[in-house]
Amino acid sequence: MTLLPNSDQTSSTSQVWEEEMDKAIFSFDEIQTELNYRQAQTALRNLVSKLDLTPTEQQGLESEINDLEAMLSKLERMVVQIAAFGMVGRGKSSLLNALVGQNVFETGPLHGVTRNAQSVNWTISEETYGNSERALRVRLQSGGQSQVELIDTPGLDEVDGETRAALAQNIAKQADLILFLISGDMTKVEHEALSQLRDAGKPILLVFNKIDQYPQADRMAIYEKIRDERVRELLSPDEIVMSAASPVVRKLVQNPDGTRRVQLRTGSAQVEELKLKILEILHREGKALVALNSMIYADVVNEQIVQRKLAIRETAAKNLIWRATMTKAVAIALNPVTVVDILSGAIIDIVLILGLSKLYGIPMTETGAVKLLQKIALGMGGISASELIANLGLSSLKTLLGISAPATGGLSLGAYASVAITQAGVAGFSTYAIGHVTQTYLANGATWGNDGPKFVINKILENLDETSILNRIKDELQTKINLKRLLK
Repeated sequence: MTLLPNSDQTSSTSQVWEEEMDKAIFSFDEIQTELNYRQAQTALRNLVSKLDLTPTEQQGLESEINDLEAMLSKLERMVVQIAAFGMVGRGKSSLLNALVGQNVFETGPLHGVTRNAQSVNWTISEETYGNSERALRVRLQSGGQSQVELIDTPGLDEVDGETRAALAQNIAKQADLILFLISGDMTKVEHEALSQLRDAGKPILLVFNKIDQYPQADRMAIYEKIRDERVRELLSPDEIVMSAASPVVRKLVQNPDGTRRVQLRTGSAQVEELKLKILEILHREGKALVALNSMIYADVVNEQIVQRKLAIRETAAKNLIWRATMTKAVAIALNPVTVVDILSGAIIDIVLILGLSKLYGIPMTETGAVKLLQKIALGMGGISASELIANLGLSSLKTLLGISAPATGGLSLGAYASVAITQAGVAGFSTYAIGHVTQTYLANGATWGNDGPKFVINKILENLDETSILNRIKDELQTKINLKRLLK
């Protein structure tokens, strides 16, 4: 294992490391790689600019939208993110400090601190996960094009299992490379955490740190046990690295009185092998890796936005459909004229379709709404026919019962109300079904898919509980109208 230079050469070593990192990240001459990278930039830029969210839908989605914009910024600035995970005392902060040649990661609360050293600017910020756990993020921007973010996370044993899983998921999604630190044989918690990170599908280097604390024979025995038993199904031997980020050096010194004692001091960090592994990964797949990781993470965030957007629109659509259902039911119940029943019902259905098209952001004219209503009505078959028959027959009967009320001394009013509510229930269910079919059609981008309109309509109708819906219509009607209103 090669040792780093002493402190008087730290500046030079750090500069060389930055230059090598810059060269590794930006020495990609392959045309296809560059084209893929630019294609990823364009795709993500289009995604951010075409979210198709109303002001109402944007409320509550600010975090997801910010994540997408952050991914686009990362892609355009070519930022490589390296995150360190491990339990308390494994040397995460020391290792990251050794990589950059400066004591950037320190114990204690740090927020918004900027350090200027030579030509390297370090911006240190704190991010909170869960209730109170934090992750320290350090951004490096060298004199060249490269930008590297080093992320130090809380100890895995400082947080509960649920928070640990959330932390691993959130940071691992962003990171392009993960450093998982151990300082001896793996514990159960470490193995579980490594498995969770492995599921993120990102490159992982398992760093066996603090090797200076073990004799050579013990060190190799632990290494072989980890390699052959602990992580055999998770990592390859090439992904396991040994290091001593802050080795303790023992020196025998003589006291003034002639006695001798052992003096402990921090020696030169042994992280050259780890540096070479990092550079190897960046040389091999750096630019493609950043583009791929950005797009994968953006896809996850975009899926969250789409699901939230659809949920919001679905709730609004259901409310709109039910309002149209009850409007039509009340109008049909209160109106005794057959022709007006049919016309007013059709108008309400057309207004409903136009309202849903506006909700889903799909422009539609009144003519288009009429054509869609006709197509849906044909696909609904028996339901549309039963509504027409009910309107023709029940409306005529309702008219006769209303006219005969004076002659019967009001005895026909009970039958009148029963007929009116039955007619209203049939008409309301028809509008309810039309609304759900239209909602499905518009939610799919104004297409029926590969199955055709009749198949889609029948499938939706199969899931509608007609008895339940009619009972709900009748219950609400009885609270909205009464016999006196029916007679007016």
